[in-house]
Amino acid sequence: MNNSEIKNDINIAEIDRKAMRVAFEKAAASYDAAAVLQLEVAKRLVDRMDVMSMKPTSILDAGSGTGFISQLLAERFPKAKITALDLAINMLKQSKTKRTFKQRWNKQFTYVNAEVENLPFADASLELVISGLTLQWCHDLPKVFKEFRRVLAPGGLLLFSSFGPDTLTELRQSWAEVDELPHVNTFADMHNVGDALMQSGFADPVMDMEMLTVTYNDVKKVMQDLKQIGAHNVMQGRSHQITGKSKLQKMMQSYEQFRNDGVIPVSHEIVYGHAWVPEAKTNESVVVSFKKL
Repeated sequence: MNNSEIKNDINIAEIDRKAMRVAFEKAAASYDAAAVLQLEVAKRLVDRMDVMSMKPTSILDAGSGTGFISQLLAERFPKAKITALDLAINMLKQSKTKRTFKQRWNKQFTYVNAEVENLPFADASLELVISGLTLQWCHDLPKVFKEFRRVLAPGGLLLFSSFGPDTLTELRQSWAEVDELPHVNTFADMHNVGDALMQSGFADPVMDMEMLTVTYNDVKKVMQDLKQIGAHNVMQGRSHQITGKSKLQKMMQSYEQFRNDGVIPVSHEIVYGHAWVPEAKTNESVVVSFKKL
């Protein structure tokens, strides 16, 4: 499978990059109040470092948002230099104003306003790249992985989470009852993400997923929270007109079929992955020792 085939598999519908940037710039101030799921996934992603026998000193938080992962990494690796990178400058500003950082952590952080597709870092300059719920917004995932591969040193680790295709399935099905326009963002299948990793030169990729469900009292609150975190529809081909009240009401009525025990479910398929940069080859002989059992 070549890169163009991977790209076509992943991008079921193209993302409007300008609309996405504007959405996240606007959402920065309100993001944390609505990002309950995002914080939980950040914790679960960083906890995966428990089984990694490494203490990185140079870390990139790619798509850092308001700094959930950066803070967790600072607690875990107090001697590491952490670069928080995001395409939305307001997200970075929000991260810098947080008072949960200990004073001594201030020297740990560098803030960079850039896109993950074009990283402004030298080759082999980082030991860990971690990306939490960012890759689903990327236009060209193989290109992103190649950039991660480029900036990671031999033996470096890529660790990430993303949304899978069953994310927001209830909302997608409910809008399908209204019209055929794309109202909900689409997300890549875990297997296609794994293929893109292999094509980008990473070794030993591991992929897995879990379903997390957030419940609400009503559908209107679901829509408000999606807008509050900047995760509303940014697909090309979406309608640019204000959705009529009748269409919105029809969607909300359709969503009621999913109500259970008095609450509305919102499903999220969380895809996790990690892979390593192969160690540099040497001409030295390798000695393998065996222990007699």
